[in-house]
Amino acid sequence: MPYILVCNPDSAKEKRFELKEGRNTLGRSANNQIAIANDSLSRQHAEIIVTRDCGLMLKDKDSLNGTFVNKVRIKEREIQHGDWILCGRVPFKLVDTALEVESPPEDFDRLTIIKEISPQQEKIAIGDILERENKGGSALKLRQQDSQQRTTDKLKILLEVSKQLSTPQDLEQLLEKILDLLMEIMAVDRAAILLLDEQTGQLRCQAARSRPEVSLDYPFYSTKIVNFVYKKGKAILTDDAAFDQRFDSSRSIIAQAIRASMCVPLQPNDCTIGVLYADNLFASNLYSEEDLEFLTALANQAAIAIENANLNRRMQAEERIRGKLERFFPEAISRKLREDGQFGIVDTEVTALFADIAGFTAMSSHMKPRTIIAMLNDYFQVMVEEIVFAYEGTLEKYIGDALLAVWGAPYSQPDDAERAVRAAIQMQQAVNRCQQKWIERYGHSIAIHIGLNTGKVAAGNIGSQRLIQYATIGDTTNVTSRICNVAKAGEIVISQSTYAQLKNHAIEPIPLEPLPPVTVKGKEDPLQLHRVLWETMDNPTALQLPSLTAL
Repeated sequence: MPYILVCNPDSAKEKRFELKEGRNTLGRSANNQIAIANDSLSRQHAEIIVTRDCGLMLKDKDSLNGTFVNKVRIKEREIQHGDWILCGRVPFKLVDTALEVESPPEDFDRLTIIKEISPQQEKIAIGDILERENKGGSALKLRQQDSQQRTTDKLKILLEVSKQLSTPQDLEQLLEKILDLLMEIMAVDRAAILLLDEQTGQLRCQAARSRPEVSLDYPFYSTKIVNFVYKKGKAILTDDAAFDQRFDSSRSIIAQAIRASMCVPLQPNDCTIGVLYADNLFASNLYSEEDLEFLTALANQAAIAIENANLNRRMQAEERIRGKLERFFPEAISRKLREDGQFGIVDTEVTALFADIAGFTAMSSHMKPRTIIAMLNDYFQVMVEEIVFAYEGTLEKYIGDALLAVWGAPYSQPDDAERAVRAAIQMQQAVNRCQQKWIERYGHSIAIHIGLNTGKVAAGNIGSQRLIQYATIGDTTNVTSRICNVAKAGEIVISQSTYAQLKNHAIEPIPLEPLPPVTVKGKEDPLQLHRVLWETMDNPTALQLPSLTAL
């Protein structure tokens, strides 16, 4: 079969999957033919059906984050060579291997080829143009002494350094690699990379290296020198630091008997992120201007690689946080959050919904733990993914058998209260609709009671760096829980503030019944509540509300 599916094409993480005739399932579960461990994928996200005549059909398997072909969301669609497919946040490209190699142009035979070069053949071995020992005159251990050839060799070395540092790697490995290359290329006794600590605002040594016979048991670099270079943003060369008037007050230089040193700033752009320091303990007049220029060029390559490593680390951390958080948002909101690129803390008004299973403690005492978990998973699948997310609400948390969802954070819409109430109505409808199935499957029926309240909250990320949750903080959500306790099994009860929002913004009227004022825990004054008469509505879920992306 000629077709392959390329995951993360044109990247270091590229994977290729051969498509077999018949069904090829795709998702994060290991049972799929195309298994990708990514949180944005559903366990069974999509499938590609390959027919005998090599036709291909892509089907979405009711995935949470959707399946897209050439930026268009699909349920089912024929695909062909060159199509770009996005499942969740994972990109794929469909390739027909028979068409993968382009045919040469018709006039190809008229071209005059002077020389063909294979990148693999041009790979430079740095050791081939270096002497094992430095012969003096320069710290650069170049074998060739002819000035023109030295210039060529330096460019070759910098090119190879750039290649070796361009491969994605974590920061610690990258810094060690930079120092390894420096010690190989130049005659230095000790070297260190110091980077700015953003918390303290001070330079901190992140990596150090020395010749085998030289100790690194103490901070060997001169604080005076490295701070001077960092603040000025200029490279310096000193023949004998102990007699350099710029550093005559630095005791470390005298104590350590630094004979010659070079220190250059690490500047991936206009900002200095640290310094690269190298010195010699035994010979003065060792380093030349040529050495300083070369070290500066090498530091420029290193600075770019360090900045890329930091950027990659930040992106991975943000992606992990975003992946954790986006599981609580519907697709439209997740997509907008990705476009905006941030989860800021905001003061906003929300309508909160608290739904609880009536008598769950007594019911669960007669059930096996595994059965309880299975039933709750089934129940929450319907309540959250089929209802809360359909009305573009945010799932804040599960609390045992209860759930808390909000409308109005991270983004608000004029009809948030109506969306929340109509979601509550559909929840009660869904419970009635699924009742027989749950009795047959789990041996118990379910009844839920729901409370809604509208008010001000602070919404944003809460938690540690490893464990984070999007949450709304304020009295509004606490009161919502109390209102839920007022509601009886099968009831929906809303606060006066939610009632006011419905009265002002509802597209179609929702039948309500005022209740006698109720005193709830934590409130001195009684609350005016209203019961939603959802049973009297002929088709309460037929109203089509505008999507967030359409506003």
